[in-house]
Amino acid sequence: MTRRILHIDMDAFYASVEQRDNAALRGRPLAVGGQPDRRGVVAAASYEARAFGVHSAMSMAKAVRLCPSLVIVPPDFSRYKAASQAVFAIFREVTPLVEPLSLDEAYLDVTENAWGEVFGTAVAKRVKERIKADTGLTASAGVAPNKFLAKIASGWKKPDGLTVISPDRVEPFLQRLPVDALWGVGPVTAKKLRANGIDRLVDVRAADVELLRGAVGSLADWLRQLAHGIDDRPVVANREAKSSGSENTYPEDLTDIETIRREIAEMAAHAIGWLARKQLLARTVTIKVRYDDFTTVTRSHTALPTRDEAELSSRAVRLLDKTDAGQRPVRLLGVSVHNFCGEHEDDPDLLPFERA
Repeated sequence: MTRRILHIDMDAFYASVEQRDNAALRGRPLAVGGQPDRRGVVAAASYEARAFGVHSAMSMAKAVRLCPSLVIVPPDFSRYKAASQAVFAIFREVTPLVEPLSLDEAYLDVTENAWGEVFGTAVAKRVKERIKADTGLTASAGVAPNKFLAKIASGWKKPDGLTVISPDRVEPFLQRLPVDALWGVGPVTAKKLRANGIDRLVDVRAADVELLRGAVGSLADWLRQLAHGIDDRPVVANREAKSSGSENTYPEDLTDIETIRREIAEMAAHAIGWLARKQLLARTVTIKVRYDDFTTVTRSHTALPTRDEAELSSRAVRLLDKTDAGQRPVRLLGVSVHNFCGEHEDDPDLLPFERA
């Protein structure tokens, strides 16, 4: 049976919640995030702001240069979470097969659904209507036989879009896509591929295997499958967290190595507190360091599973020795833990290793 997969993506979610709740913000270029004079970053931008080139993850200072009339509001995650819970409640009315990707997007397998709808398109329309009626927000939806195509489709006509890729339209749709539509192909990789004549997604099919591996490494076989429209990944409900951590951008660059070490140790303690609440152990600890020129590096260390605060904090701090922290000004630090297991799981064969 051909699967019917939906990818639902809320439109400019944080910014849309702010505009919904404050009529004075509607129709105005809006960014949710920190202030430009304190190295704030754009967490979300309204479509009015996007028209000026403002987008998420951009520094707020740059956003204001692009759009001098930009309205900046601080994030209110309690309201965003409440809106998200209302949206996901609608999803779970339709099917138990809901795979969250973030607060504002998810995959739904509606091959069989509680509404008894035969066509995924009908389900998507009803979901969008319910979201609008219940929350006052809009969502864009993609409907396709698999997750890869559904995710691309949801971004095809934003905002408030609905794009359907039926099985007989898969090949014509694939023919239209650029190579950077492939998951895992960012600007640098796309440039490498285009330099070798791979401009469109379908060009991957005929590309030399070694050339492809030189550009994308171990992703080569996966990208070949996607280039043929093949993606057999199931929608996995209640997906478990794969990592937990925190990061902080500092108002002023950190230059003192002892200060940097204290910050890393404090972040590690927060991550360890999360492990305790979840009754999990972690094998891997990772630090993230962003220098004043925005160059960012990560360093990881994996050993036997633990949540011992002294051990994990020590490992995180030692990873700073593999960076230029203390020699180069640092604007952001982060610590996360990964590679979880339960308290009573045996792991006798794990060998410690380090990964840069």
